[in-house]
Amino acid sequence: MHIADFPIWNYLSKIVDILVVWFVIYKLLMVIRGTKAVQLLKGIFVIIIVRSLSSLLGLQALAWMMDQALTYGFLVVIIIFQPELRRALEQLGRGKFFSRTNGQEEDEQAHLVEAIVKATSYMAKRRIGALISIERGTGLGDYIETGIPLDSVVSAELLINIFIPNTPLHDGAVIIQKRKVAAAACYLPLSESPFISKELGTRHRAAVGISEVTDCLTVVVSEETGGITVTKNGELHRDLSLEQLQEMLEAELNYTQKTKEPSLSKWNWRVRKHG
Repeated sequence: MHIADFPIWNYLSKIVDILVVWFVIYKLLMVIRGTKAVQLLKGIFVIIIVRSLSSLLGLQALAWMMDQALTYGFLVVIIIFQPELRRALEQLGRGKFFSRTNGQEEDEQAHLVEAIVKATSYMAKRRIGALISIERGTGLGDYIETGIPLDSVVSAELLINIFIPNTPLHDGAVIIQKRKVAAAACYLPLSESPFISKELGTRHRAAVGISEVTDCLTVVVSEETGGITVTKNGELHRDLSLEQLQEMLEAELNYTQKTKEPSLSKWNWRVRKHG
């Protein structure tokens, strides 16, 4: 008698099959997290929903259009997202696709926070202007393309050297993507809000601008006062101490273990009385 003839084995094999497929999908989502592929998935879900509704309502022309989009969309995905697919295959070949642990992510996140805090401390004491944007859920690829690509491991020394005055890369923003310095001298969109204090310069306006259109976290060091500011979701958190900066970075960037919400004195540009 073959093992597949046992009813209990049929149930177990189906459960194992579902668990393996779920695990593979989860790992694929972790690979594309923070890239433009996330927006692609949202678009695919929209197309599927529209296709289902068009069939339900008898909209044949719309249903045909959605069928064509799904049929030929696979080839478009391969062409557009070739870098992400190549990276996933490289990780699979190195055996790192399934071996990444929460402990490794926590160590890398702690190293990132430590490097940013150390560099910020050095630059704030010497009033060296700095603008550092950290990618989170929304991809910053469009803004990375405006700068000089580096693809370097994050370190305090690298960040400090980039922002030393009169060096080729100091003018503009550094963008950190996937815990690496993706590019320097990047151009960020300037906020046009009339509620931003007049005492704040271009760096702060750029930091607010990028936080209005993405969910990134941006650290600003003022070259006039040496003050430390963090922007997120269109809000300015000004005059932070190094301890507050570290607490905020840990709370906002740690995906695997959320820390307590930092106690910050918030200054929201949307409130007119603080402008």
